[in-house]
Amino acid sequence: MSVIASNPILPGFYPDPSMCAVGEDYYIVNSSFAYFPGLPIMHSKDLAHWEQIGNVLDRESQLPLKDAEISRGLFAPTIRYYDGVFYVICTNVSFGGNFIVTATDPKGPWSEPHYIEGADGIDPSLFFDEDGKCYYIGTHPNPEGPKYNGDWYIYIQELDIKEFKLVGEHKNVWNGALKNVEWPEGPHLYKIGEYYYIIHAEGGTGPSHAVSVARSKEVFGPYEGNFNNPILTHRHLGVKYPIRYVGHADLIQTALGDWYMVMLGVRQIDGYTTMGRETFLARVIFEDGWPVVNPGVGRLTDKMEIKLPQMEYQEKYTARPEVDKLYDFTNMEELGPEFLFLRNPKSDMYKLDNALCLKCSKEKITGFGNASYVGIRQTGHLFETAATISTDGLLEGHSAGLVLFQSQSYNLRIEYGGCHADAIMTKDGVEEKIGSVMIPADLVTLVISVVGLKAVLGVMVGKDLFILAKDVDISMLSTEVAGGFVGCTIGVFAHSSEDAVGEVYSKIRSFSYKRIDPKKIKEAQQSAEQ
Repeated sequence: MSVIASNPILPGFYPDPSMCAVGEDYYIVNSSFAYFPGLPIMHSKDLAHWEQIGNVLDRESQLPLKDAEISRGLFAPTIRYYDGVFYVICTNVSFGGNFIVTATDPKGPWSEPHYIEGADGIDPSLFFDEDGKCYYIGTHPNPEGPKYNGDWYIYIQELDIKEFKLVGEHKNVWNGALKNVEWPEGPHLYKIGEYYYIIHAEGGTGPSHAVSVARSKEVFGPYEGNFNNPILTHRHLGVKYPIRYVGHADLIQTALGDWYMVMLGVRQIDGYTTMGRETFLARVIFEDGWPVVNPGVGRLTDKMEIKLPQMEYQEKYTARPEVDKLYDFTNMEELGPEFLFLRNPKSDMYKLDNALCLKCSKEKITGFGNASYVGIRQTGHLFETAATISTDGLLEGHSAGLVLFQSQSYNLRIEYGGCHADAIMTKDGVEEKIGSVMIPADLVTLVISVVGLKAVLGVMVGKDLFILAKDVDISMLSTEVAGGFVGCTIGVFAHSSEDAVGEVYSKIRSFSYKRIDPKKIKEAQQSAEQ
């Protein structure tokens, strides 16, 4: 029995993947930065098909994010399983530093964070040795003082897993495969056969990103690098190669004994990526005691065969990243685990009452506060998203809308209020109205269609479509322009001006995200040419 996996296995904003195997079950966690809840946890039985079963950090006490910039918050988690307990270790760079949470069920609930005193730096990981000892492996600046930007070291120290305290020797063991390497980070420690292995990223998380490996017969080293390092990278394939930035890997062995590796990468169009870093999969074998990634190919592939039986689940389950999503809020009692909020949402931000009742907040999505925003991840380059809104109560000063959101400084939105709809682009923190139309109606549907790096924004009333803006260049929503570590999310928001009076909830009836078939686009183009 086997199944075919398509890369990326987690399309959209799923960066810094870490994976663990527990019997015939496999789990992935990813970075989530300043989004709440934090650290989505995915489950699979075949490595090809994944569904989100929850979020590791779903309480404000676990994840304080007050005023955090969108690319701050949670960096690079690691998930591990030992002796009946799941462990996730991560860094909240905005509050508290490195911490561990635990659970006996990966769906949760997860514990309150155990912050680790003396654990400096970022990108921590845990390793449980055969004798039961636990080791912390992380990164920090060169202890002699960084000689250049990215002059960091990987270090290992024993961890008392019951007290969550570092003990014993603190030793710097590795600083990357290349001379004067930049940003050795994301290290994971394994014991395979007679060797301890460190698999880590280096070269930064952009075009020079790479996966390298070192090994030793002792946990504290000395570690020797593989002469074939890096064992995986796409930096040599040129700027036009469709998958770039490949790195930050984690390794697992299946119940059948096969080895696989997850890592991040980006899918670009004309040098831009609007989805951020996604999760990819590759096969691994060992030769002469060293891992070889996708032997005979040496790069990521679009498809791969996995020797596991295909996973079965609900066909239209919305917590699967790759499926179309239609949310009828008039029939929903709770939001699924795939939904995201900006920072820590206020307790009265929304309610489900025959609609998604989203409170009009004076906190803007273009600011650093707790804006009223509910979104999901963009998962492809071709899609149409829509939100149907009851306009009751949306008088001057109160508005609701649909937004393609990269950060507070870079976003594209349709905002409806006071009987008119505006298309607004925010670029480098400066807002520009790029379209407007008066539409007095009881019910409006806001629509954003994206084909590659072009967007069309419109409003539907009944069967009538009013175009607000077309051929809008969205390259400014890319990592290459906007910067940071996140990809775009898509969602609904509600806002009230500073002088608005009263407490108003916008009523969002439905929200959808549908992939556009590229064949239909080609057919439409051919028809237009004729």
